[in-house]
Amino acid sequence: MPATAPALRAHDSLLLVVDMQEKLLPAICETEALRGRVARLAQAARLMSVPVWATEHWPGKIGATHPDLRAHIDRVVSKTHFDACREAGFLAGWPTGRTRVLLTGTEAHICVLQTGLGLAQAGFQPVLVADGTGSRRMSDWSAACERWRHHGLEIVTSEMAIYEWLETPAHPAFRDVLALVK
Repeated sequence: MPATAPALRAHDSLLLVVDMQEKLLPAICETEALRGRVARLAQAARLMSVPVWATEHWPGKIGATHPDLRAHIDRVVSKTHFDACREAGFLAGWPTGRTRVLLTGTEAHICVLQTGLGLAQAGFQPVLVADGTGSRRMSDWSAACERWRHHGLEIVTSEMAIYEWLETPAHPAFRDVLALVK
């Protein structure tokens, strides 16, 4: 696994929103708060030129990405595998130099975890946004975080990511991003 840089940088990051779909979200613990945090992170990412991709697991059955999030997504990839890396077209067209992949979405212990492990195996540096992931049960979410740590992968919060991407209050997007955080 490649060594990670000490801080996140906007120029080498990509935000991945995993399966935040209309029919799945009502079953997720604290879904409204989760959706709000992921939406703010996606908006901040776009203000700082961080690409925002999403996956949709069996969209014909589970529905599309929630409309509150869809407006902030640059590319959506449909999938049938829990690990998005197993989909033939997932890594096609990956933006050059975007090696640090911040994962948000559902469910933390299934598709988010398996996609993170797949990205690590493919040579990327996956970063779990802990407050940007959810599961139906908190015990599953906790187990996902433990497994993530077991594999030596990085865990951050959405605000940690936002402020690391900003680097300084002198960043041109600082005021707009600060308005999102507050």
